[in-house]
Amino acid sequence: MYKFLFDLVFKKMDPEKAHHLAFFWIRLASSVPGLRTLVRLVLAPRDRALRTRALGLDLPGPFGLAAGFDKNGVGIDGLAMLGFDYVEIGTITGEPQPGNPAPRLFRLVEDRALINRMGFNNQGSARVAARLAARPHTSSTPVIGVNIGKTKVVEEADAVADYVKSTERLAKYADYLVVNVSSPNTPGLRNLQAVDHLRPLLAAVREAADRATAHHVPLLVKIAPDLADEDVDAVADLALELGLDGIIATNTTIGREGLRADPERVEEIGMGGLSGAPLKARALEVLQLLRARTGGRLTLVSVGGVETAEDAWQRIIHGADLVQGYSAFIYEGPFWCRRIHRGLSARIRAAGFRDLAAAVGSAVRDASDVRDASDVRDASDVRDASDVRDASDVRDPKNAS
Repeated sequence: MYKFLFDLVFKKMDPEKAHHLAFFWIRLASSVPGLRTLVRLVLAPRDRALRTRALGLDLPGPFGLAAGFDKNGVGIDGLAMLGFDYVEIGTITGEPQPGNPAPRLFRLVEDRALINRMGFNNQGSARVAARLAARPHTSSTPVIGVNIGKTKVVEEADAVADYVKSTERLAKYADYLVVNVSSPNTPGLRNLQAVDHLRPLLAAVREAADRATAHHVPLLVKIAPDLADEDVDAVADLALELGLDGIIATNTTIGREGLRADPERVEEIGMGGLSGAPLKARALEVLQLLRARTGGRLTLVSVGGVETAEDAWQRIIHGADLVQGYSAFIYEGPFWCRRIHRGLSARIRAAGFRDLAAAVGSAVRDASDVRDASDVRDASDVRDASDVRDASDVRDPKNAS
């Protein structure tokens, strides 16, 4: 049904206008209490095996909506109604900004991908903080991540103060906080991923969050897929050094390799971050690098190219504690979360795990077990060969005492 609607209506609309229309209907449906409850009953996860504990938080499952869809925190309840286990809002900047000129969002339907150069369009940290402060808190309130970034007009030298401003305003309303230094659409932002720049920024945000709240707010950093492997390792080492709670990998890419879309159209679209299916392989690679480097000492959130339950499952068994999606939501529609959850439930049981937590990193553990077993066999072979030599020595009269 949704595919028909997408092809008939949304596909023919400007992508940003289609986004606003769809989001309006989601918010409208969630504003009707009886309807919101009914939709949640149909779409939200109910399998206890999916329950997840990460970042000190209890979640109904591991699958959340990545930042970018709800930039201002206006539709959190509607998105949770559709089955997302947590919702990350933002990116939010210290000051309000309109973002880049339109058009700034483009579909690559052939690749099940998006290109965006939105430019952190948002209402600013003060207004979003006021909105979050006014939200009622109940037992059904969804977990909210708050993603913060640099205001475009702020110079790189003043970036720390800009992030601190947002942190002081928003940390008390965040279940976890994300420092975004990886969007390609704010000039100079990705320079902050360099460890020399990132260390003082993350330390200052951590201190500001601790001042603003009476409890520990988990802090994560979001990195780009375009980092070289050694730079991914460097960020992982820094996160461990500073006592960060986790890393989100990955943001959009500036790469355009391997696309099926008409190259002339891609060139015509121009600059922007590519998201969706083309990121699948690199996002998994970065996850594997982070898992190997951190050894389970950080919460890892994997995002990029997650379309199906199998995609989410591969991230989990390779070490992701949590998984996020966004672009596939545009192509899959409102039943997407339900399909992801059902597929994960089936895979947990087929693999013989009691719950999702037991599955996290299992592919890495299994590979380690194989190596360990191989090492044992090799050692046994050495011992056996030594035994043979020893026996030979005894039999050889020249070696008899």
